[in-house]
Amino acid sequence: MPANWQDDFGLITQKLDWCGLNYYTRKVIKPNQGAWPSLEEVEGPLPKTFMDWEIYPQGLSQFLTRLANEYTGDIPLYVTENGMAAPDPLVNGGVDDQDRIAYLDAHLAEVRKAIAGGAPVKGYFAWSLLDNYEWSLGYEKRFGLVHVDFETLERTPKASYHALVRALTE
Repeated sequence: MPANWQDDFGLITQKLDWCGLNYYTRKVIKPNQGAWPSLEEVEGPLPKTFMDWEIYPQGLSQFLTRLANEYTGDIPLYVTENGMAAPDPLVNGGVDDQDRIAYLDAHLAEVRKAIAGGAPVKGYFAWSLLDNYEWSLGYEKRFGLVHVDFETLERTPKASYHALVRALTE
């Protein structure tokens, strides 16, 4: 242990100001034939994103509600990341990403459901504003609400960007 490690307890035992969670997908797990406990991931039956992640919006409200009920109580909750990857080709000067609009609509509905159920959700952040470099996948997967041409850096708001603006200003 580092010297004076015990001096940190006064700080790390303070009540949290808020709790953030990232939510993208669920994992379906089943037992396998190995020695206990031996589990394996299986493919779920629902539609997938371009990352091959199952789209399961209900998991977000379940996660927020369980987090509040079993762990955080009345501490404010923030969805700090939520979004989906898609090919998002630029066609005739725009990106018509209807799949992302449906994804965001469904997940925001689940946030509202969690709030109605008593979860103290205070904010939601879509991942991401801009298409960006994804850790091990480079520029192939696009999560942004704004299309980025990685050669010229020109930025074009996608249909999902405009839909989210409309949803937030109505």
